[in-house]
Amino acid sequence: MDIQLKRGLLDLCVLSAIQDEESYGYQIIKDIKPYLEISESTLYPILRRLEGAELLTVRTAEHNGRLRKYYSITALGRARLADFRAEWQEMKRIYEHIVKEGERSDET
Repeated sequence: MDIQLKRGLLDLCVLSAIQDEESYGYQIIKDIKPYLEISESTLYPILRRLEGAELLTVRTAEHNGRLRKYYSITALGRARLADFRAEWQEMKRIYEHIVKEGERSDET
């Protein structure tokens, strides 16, 4: 898979994981796990990048005597998810065309 495409999809997966309520790193990994494997070393740079792009915010709170970072989606992050969902229909048509053409080639 193209690295830029994968990077963008990972960003969207993280935003999707926190769209309904704030969450923290380990929980985000667990929430995404049914769809793709992601490690902490992959997740935390994504979270920093999304924070830098103002697609999420971070707050720190104590949990069981330790500080934990909680991530929340911003209005800009919600808009990015909405844009992707709108773009998805076009991407889906392109994907279906590519797969259909590939099936035709396999038949010959």
